[in-house]
Amino acid sequence: MPRRGASGGDLSVVERRDATAPPAGTASRQPCAGGVVFDGAGRLLLVRRGQPPEEGSWSVPGGRCRPGETPQRACVRELGEETGLRVAVVRHAGRVERAAPDGGVYVIDDFVCEVVGGSLQAGDDAADVRWVDRAGLDAVPLARGLFDCLGEWGLLPR
Repeated sequence: MPRRGASGGDLSVVERRDATAPPAGTASRQPCAGGVVFDGAGRLLLVRRGQPPEEGSWSVPGGRCRPGETPQRACVRELGEETGLRVAVVRHAGRVERAAPDGGVYVIDDFVCEVVGGSLQAGDDAADVRWVDRAGLDAVPLARGLFDCLGEWGLLPR
Protein backbone atom coordinates (compact mmCIF):
# COMPACT_ATOMS: atom_id res chain seq x y z
CA MET A 1 0.00 0.00 0.00
CA PRO A 2 1.39 3.44 -0.84
CA ARG A 3 2.47 5.68 2.01
CA ARG A 4 0.27 8.75 2.40
CA GLY A 5 1.33 12.25 3.38
CA ALA A 6 -0.54 14.60 5.72
CA SER A 7 -2.60 15.86 2.78
CA GLY A 8 -3.42 12.30 1.72
CA GLY A 9 -1.07 12.38 -1.30
CA ASP A 10 0.82 9.28 -2.39
CA LEU A 11 4.40 9.35 -1.08
CA SER A 12 5.51 6.15 -2.81
CA VAL A 13 7.04 8.17 -5.67
CA VAL A 14 9.43 10.88 -4.58
CA GLU A 15 11.22 13.24 -6.93
CA ARG A 16 14.55 14.89 -6.04
CA ARG A 17 16.56 17.47 -7.94
CA ASP A 18 20.28 17.64 -7.39
CA ALA A 19 21.23 21.18 -6.38
CA THR A 20 23.94 21.10 -9.06
CA ALA A 21 21.48 20.25 -11.85
CA PRO A 22 20.57 23.13 -14.17
CA PRO A 23 17.01 24.47 -13.78
CA ALA A 24 14.37 22.44 -15.60
CA GLY A 25 14.02 23.41 -19.25
CA THR A 26 17.46 25.07 -19.53
CA ALA A 27 19.58 22.07 -20.53
CA SER A 28 19.30 18.84 -22.47
CA ARG A 29 17.53 16.16 -20.48
CA GLN A 30 18.71 12.56 -20.84
CA PRO A 31 16.27 9.86 -19.65
CA CYS A 32 17.93 7.19 -17.52
CA ALA A 33 16.81 4.28 -15.36
CA GLY A 34 18.10 2.41 -12.33
CA GLY A 35 17.11 -0.69 -10.41
CA VAL A 36 16.75 -1.20 -6.67
CA VAL A 37 17.08 -4.94 -6.02
CA PHE A 38 17.13 -6.91 -2.76
CA ASP A 39 18.06 -10.52 -2.15
CA GLY A 40 16.18 -12.88 0.20
CA ALA A 41 18.23 -11.63 3.16
CA GLY A 42 17.22 -8.00 2.53
CA ARG A 43 20.61 -6.99 1.14
CA LEU A 44 20.78 -4.32 -1.56
CA LEU A 45 22.47 -4.87 -4.93
CA LEU A 46 25.18 -2.28 -5.66
CA VAL A 47 27.64 -1.79 -8.50
CA ARG A 48 30.94 0.10 -8.33
CA ARG A 49 30.97 2.54 -11.22
CA GLY A 50 33.80 1.83 -13.63
CA GLN A 51 33.42 5.06 -15.64
CA PRO A 52 32.48 8.71 -15.09
CA PRO A 53 30.43 10.23 -13.73
CA GLU A 54 31.34 9.26 -10.17
CA GLU A 55 33.79 6.54 -11.22
CA GLY A 56 34.73 4.36 -8.23
CA SER A 57 31.59 5.15 -6.22
CA TRP A 58 28.91 2.56 -5.48
CA SER A 59 25.36 2.93 -6.74
CA VAL A 60 22.34 0.96 -7.84
CA PRO A 61 22.76 -0.46 -11.36
CA GLY A 62 21.43 1.65 -14.19
CA GLY A 63 22.17 3.89 -17.13
CA ARG A 64 20.83 5.86 -20.06
CA CYS A 65 17.70 4.95 -21.96
CA ARG A 66 18.19 4.24 -25.65
CA PRO A 67 16.10 6.22 -28.15
CA GLY A 68 12.52 4.96 -27.99
CA GLU A 69 13.24 2.74 -24.97
CA THR A 70 11.00 3.07 -21.92
CA PRO A 71 12.68 3.59 -18.54
CA GLN A 72 11.33 0.19 -17.40
CA ARG A 73 12.95 -1.61 -20.33
CA ALA A 74 16.18 0.35 -19.86
CA CYS A 75 16.22 -0.67 -16.19
CA VAL A 76 15.90 -4.37 -17.04
CA ARG A 77 18.54 -4.12 -19.81
CA GLU A 78 21.03 -2.13 -17.72
CA LEU A 79 20.70 -4.51 -14.76
CA GLY A 80 21.43 -7.46 -17.03
CA GLU A 81 24.41 -5.75 -18.64
CA GLU A 82 25.95 -4.57 -15.36
CA THR A 83 25.18 -7.48 -13.03
CA GLY A 84 24.40 -10.59 -15.11
CA LEU A 85 21.00 -10.84 -13.41
CA ARG A 86 17.63 -10.99 -15.13
CA VAL A 87 15.03 -8.92 -13.30
CA ALA A 88 11.38 -7.99 -13.47
CA VAL A 89 10.19 -4.50 -12.57
CA VAL A 90 7.86 -4.53 -9.54
CA ARG A 91 7.12 -0.82 -9.15
CA HIS A 92 8.43 2.70 -9.63
CA ALA A 93 10.54 3.83 -6.65
CA GLY A 94 11.15 7.47 -7.52
CA ARG A 95 12.85 9.96 -9.80
CA VAL A 96 16.04 11.93 -9.34
CA GLU A 97 17.71 14.54 -11.50
CA ARG A 98 21.49 14.81 -11.59
CA ALA A 99 23.85 17.13 -13.43
CA ALA A 100 25.40 15.43 -16.46
CA PRO A 101 29.07 16.04 -17.35
CA ASP A 102 28.06 17.76 -20.62
CA GLY A 103 26.01 20.39 -18.77
CA GLY A 104 22.73 18.55 -19.33
CA VAL A 105 20.56 16.73 -16.83
CA TYR A 106 20.17 13.01 -16.22
CA VAL A 107 16.50 12.33 -15.41
CA ILE A 108 16.69 8.99 -13.61
CA ASP A 109 13.63 6.84 -12.95
CA ASP A 110 14.46 4.18 -10.35
CA PHE A 111 12.45 0.96 -10.09
CA VAL A 112 12.17 -1.73 -7.44
CA CYS A 113 12.93 -5.02 -9.18
CA GLU A 114 13.04 -8.71 -8.32
CA VAL A 115 15.58 -11.24 -9.59
CA VAL A 116 14.11 -13.84 -11.96
CA GLY A 117 17.34 -15.46 -13.15
CA GLY A 118 20.95 -15.04 -14.17
CA SER A 119 24.22 -15.21 -12.30
CA LEU A 120 25.77 -12.30 -10.38
CA GLN A 121 28.89 -10.94 -12.09
CA ALA A 122 30.17 -7.44 -12.87
CA GLY A 123 29.85 -6.52 -16.53
CA ASP A 124 29.63 -3.61 -18.96
CA ASP A 125 30.77 -0.43 -17.15
CA ALA A 126 30.49 -1.91 -13.61
CA ALA A 127 33.91 -2.47 -12.03
CA ASP A 128 32.44 -4.65 -9.25
CA VAL A 129 29.06 -5.82 -7.99
CA ARG A 130 27.90 -7.00 -4.58
CA TRP A 131 25.01 -7.44 -2.18
CA VAL A 132 25.26 -5.19 0.91
CA ASP A 133 23.43 -5.05 4.21
CA ARG A 134 23.08 -1.78 6.13
CA ALA A 135 26.61 -2.02 7.58
CA GLY A 136 28.00 -2.73 4.11
CA LEU A 137 26.15 0.26 2.70
CA ASP A 138 27.74 2.48 5.33
CA ALA A 139 31.21 1.07 4.54
CA VAL A 140 31.46 1.96 0.83
CA PRO A 141 31.71 5.35 -0.91
CA LEU A 142 28.22 5.88 -2.31
CA ALA A 143 27.21 7.94 -5.32
CA ARG A 144 26.07 11.43 -4.32
CA GLY A 145 22.52 11.47 -2.96
CA LEU A 146 21.94 7.69 -3.10
CA PHE A 147 21.64 7.13 0.65
CA ASP A 148 19.17 10.00 1.06
CA CYS A 149 16.98 8.85 -1.84
CA LEU A 150 16.86 5.26 -0.63
CA GLY A 151 15.96 6.49 2.84
CA GLU A 152 13.19 8.76 1.55
CA TRP A 153 11.81 5.91 -0.55
CA GLY A 154 11.91 3.46 2.39
CA LEU A 155 14.42 1.29 0.52
CA LEU A 156 17.48 1.06 2.77
CA PRO A 157 18.80 -2.50 3.26
CA ARG A 158 18.36 -4.33 6.55
